[in-house]
Amino acid sequence: MNHRGGWALIKSTWLSWLQHRSFFFVLAFGWMIPPLIYLFVWSTAAGGQTIGGLTRGEFVAYYLALILVNQLTYAQTNWTVGDLIRVGSINTLLLRPLSPIYHTLSAEAAGKVVYMIFVLPVAALLALLLRPELELTWPNALAFIPALALAWALRFLWGYWLALLAFWAARADGLLALQDSLVFLLGGQVAPILLLPGLMQAAAVILPFRYMVGFPVEVLTGQLQGANLWLGFAWQTGWLLAALILFAVLWRLGLKHYKAVGG
Repeated sequence: MNHRGGWALIKSTWLSWLQHRSFFFVLAFGWMIPPLIYLFVWSTAAGGQTIGGLTRGEFVAYYLALILVNQLTYAQTNWTVGDLIRVGSINTLLLRPLSPIYHTLSAEAAGKVVYMIFVLPVAALLALLLRPELELTWPNALAFIPALALAWALRFLWGYWLALLAFWAARADGLLALQDSLVFLLGGQVAPILLLPGLMQAAAVILPFRYMVGFPVEVLTGQLQGANLWLGFAWQTGWLLAALILFAVLWRLGLKHYKAVGG
């Protein structure tokens, strides 16, 4: 791989996206709306009581953290991979002297920087107004860093291997929409995992979607300790390895299957 050329591509894409930041601010705001709705629903329902052991302020802290984690882990670039394959634009990327993965990673890096320019001040303002209750400890803060990094890698690679199905199916992007729906239901967005009904909670623990968003938030807010924390990391790492293998296999098989005509 040409890593030096890849880094140059990442920097140029970042600067290009900053020129159109108002458009991406609108996108970021749209992604904030569902967690904001559930923040107000759960914090209002809690009032001066507790629900599932969570106070109003703890619901506020949970959903403010979830807003940031969701923006940092959401891989919007997966939606364009299928389009590149379907219309043949991937031909240009395959001819470059660096892996096409850099094209996607450059957009990922650019997106995260531009979205955070908008999301961080908004989240800080909401924190001032809504007064979250968060007892941040060093162990939780340190555990949050790998949990967040693994969550991004899992969400990115899981969506990428789904997008690679475009080598064989014209509308593989429907699976990305299904993934987003499952992340919404089982990833801790509708409600913290501990408040889900029995079967949904069991499914959330086993399936990969919780580990793309909800798990880092639970780590940061101190909802997981001891064995439950390590078990969560084990599930997250296992699903990430599965996603990595699926990505590598489908990429190789897809390129062998792919036939391009014209330029």
